[in-house]
Amino acid sequence: MIEIVDKLKDILREGKLYLNEPMKRHTSFKIGGPADVLVVPNNRKELLEVIFLLKGENIPFFILGNGTNLLVSEKGIRGVVIKLSSLRNVMVEGNSIIAEAGAPLSYIANVALVHELAGFEFASGIPGTLGGAIVMNAGAYGPEMKDVVEKVEVLDEKGNILILSNEEMNFSYRHSIIQEKDWIVLRAWLSLTKGKYEEIKSKMEELNAKRKEKQPLEYPSAGSTFKRPPGYYAGKLIEEAGLKGYSIGGAKVSEKHSGFIINTGNATFYDVLNLIEHIQKVVKEKFGVELVPEIRIIGEK
Repeated sequence: MIEIVDKLKDILREGKLYLNEPMKRHTSFKIGGPADVLVVPNNRKELLEVIFLLKGENIPFFILGNGTNLLVSEKGIRGVVIKLSSLRNVMVEGNSIIAEAGAPLSYIANVALVHELAGFEFASGIPGTLGGAIVMNAGAYGPEMKDVVEKVEVLDEKGNILILSNEEMNFSYRHSIIQEKDWIVLRAWLSLTKGKYEEIKSKMEELNAKRKEKQPLEYPSAGSTFKRPPGYYAGKLIEEAGLKGYSIGGAKVSEKHSGFIINTGNATFYDVLNLIEHIQKVVKEKFGVELVPEIRIIGEK
């Protein structure tokens, strides 16, 4: 690994490199042990060079956005974590926004607001980056990424850069084709519509107020813990199962919204994992419904 680190340092002339970096510093859950190596490429060129190096050396790597949808093991992540936080360029062309994968959704929403482009208000309060949102077809209060994505630029497993249309992305509920492939989102084109500044701003404020009122934003979490089961709402099932406020260690089912597991301050990876499994078991026994985690669980168990 020392040799790889030296090669990475040669590539990252402007980017950053950290050894044994605690992942709890990079996830909204504030949970997670050390990544062997964490790199933050400063630009697209550095990112591609890092990926080509790691693929050529058969070094495992993980692409990280804002870490808002992750539960990382205390044993950490072997190999290299590539954090995209510096790849956040956003451009406006007519009614389209072209943004890099590391751009925060809130930032893109504000750019849209300034340019009086409507249609992205729903994403203004989602605490993630564009790349992660596209991978999971993130949505809020109805609209989803599939409703605004025109095309997506990806790096495939062979190192080819592809442009995929909305149809080719195979979007469905919390799903895209990226989840089935060893592909990496680089940037995307968002198709919006001309609107009025005050109306767009008002919609953003309305949705963000609703989020603040209904979600436990004052605690570390990874957002909605489970996907919405067909015909049901996960939070309602969990509440009706008598699990609102139920806790294991420092992990707790939010009393504000039962669809969220929160870190009350000292939750461990296994606290959250065991609580997820307990919720699944109880809901299955009471209602016959399988709850599927929406958060990604990664690292050595």
